[in-house]
Amino acid sequence: MTAKIKRRCPNCNAEIEFYHNPIPTVDIIIEIDKGKIILIKRKNDPVGWAIPGGFVDYGESLEKAAVREAKEETSLDVTLIKQMHTYSRPDRDPRQHTISTVFIARGKGTPEAADDAAEIGVFTEDNLPEPLMFDHREILYDYFKRTTIMS
Repeated sequence: MTAKIKRRCPNCNAEIEFYHNPIPTVDIIIEIDKGKIILIKRKNDPVGWAIPGGFVDYGESLEKAAVREAKEETSLDVTLIKQMHTYSRPDRDPRQHTISTVFIARGKGTPEAADDAAEIGVFTEDNLPEPLMFDHREILYDYFKRTTIMS
């Protein structure tokens, strides 16, 4: 079902129909040591711990968005290793319907919280912080399950 929304033109006040589509996002699981990943504590609502990531800019590829968002939020230069999975459940983000493509990456440098990140931390499967935002617990469960199988 395509959601069509009607709005008024701000110039002529005519009724305009436009499509209301999901918003593309990226999340980046940044590995820094075997079994250790970087998470950020969000500055903005909803506040909590999250996988670094964000919105894809118009004209930007998913890969470029992932590298940019990783740098903006963690100050790390990352090398993308692989695309892990895409998560699209309509209620995954309480603010709006987003579709997130998750990448696994390796980070270089010293992690520092920047941009939308209030804090940054290094975690393992056994010490994940609370609360984890959005569907990030599910994503991390899938990631750690995958890395255990591949080890």
